[in-house]
Amino acid sequence: MGKMLQETLRAPVTRLITPICRGLIRVGISANMVTAVGALFTILSAVFTFPNGRFFAGTMFIIFFVLFDLLDGTIARLSPKGSNAWGALLDSTLDRLTDAVIIGSVLWYLISIDDALVPLVLVTAVLGFLISYIKARSESLGIACNGGFAERSERLIILVTATGFAGLGIPYALATGFWVLAIASLITVFQRLIIVYKGAH
Repeated sequence: MGKMLQETLRAPVTRLITPICRGLIRVGISANMVTAVGALFTILSAVFTFPNGRFFAGTMFIIFFVLFDLLDGTIARLSPKGSNAWGALLDSTLDRLTDAVIIGSVLWYLISIDDALVPLVLVTAVLGFLISYIKARSESLGIACNGGFAERSERLIILVTATGFAGLGIPYALATGFWVLAIASLITVFQRLIIVYKGAH
């Protein structure tokens, strides 16, 4: 599902943002700077809204700043310096951090109101890190581990959809979203384990 969405959207999105990226390069803004700024403001958006139950405002801010994630890769490709291992590590690390803070901020709110969803949200956080860990560990062993039912972009879409609808007062939006996220993440964990198993044999 992840690959399908990415391939479908890549060409039109790239055409749209390429002039913006060229302009940023001309004024000396690097891909790593865009990555860091996007992550910082995504984290601040989550921390200052979700724990207070302001889900709709937080979701809108997060969606805006997550779009920086579209810019940094294009800037790296267009830049004379190109992409490098440090940039890739920084991007991946900040992705994990922002995901953790977003879910942690929702969890903070749920704990404060003693909500029954707390264990489910913890499970989704663990599964999300497992998905990333399996990929990183398998690639360190020389086994490619790409794909899966719900990669990061799909999991983030599910998450912000749930928080956005919750912010609009839709009943059971968070519960529905996190159940979908947990199931999709669990499927992806097993898919990636199978990919690595086949690759190892």
